[in-house]
Amino acid sequence: QVQLVESGGGLVQAGGSLRLSCAASGLTFSSYGMGWFRQAPGKEREFVAGVTWSGGDNYYTDSVKGRFTISRDNAKNTVSLQMNSLKPEDTAVYYCAAGRTRYLMTDYTTDASYGYWGQGTQVTVSS
Repeated sequence: QVQLVESGGGLVQAGGSLRLSCAASGLTFSSYGMGWFRQAPGKEREFVAGVTWSGGDNYYTDSVKGRFTISRDNAKNTVSLQMNSLKPEDTAVYYCAAGRTRYLMTDYTTDASYGYWGQGTQVTVSS
């Protein structure tokens, strides 16, 4: 059974930083592309960042480029999201996701490419 467990969320002031982590189990982690999505109240879930199975390529939505960094540790079965210069508009529940299939993922930005999801962790940025 695949499990993705996020941690590291919390309350932070604007301009601050948080580091989210996602621990994966039940799958050959090093074979799957991974992503982070977020959902703010009253809004649809949106793509934040993605990383290929090897960690060789990263993808970001425009609003977080230069502020967020996705990384993975295939030895520890974890994927992380370092979030700097946080803004109130970053407030959302953040979800970790694993690709629907091993290796190939044609589009990291759509949630249809992901087959496994964590429960989410709340990030609140105060102004």
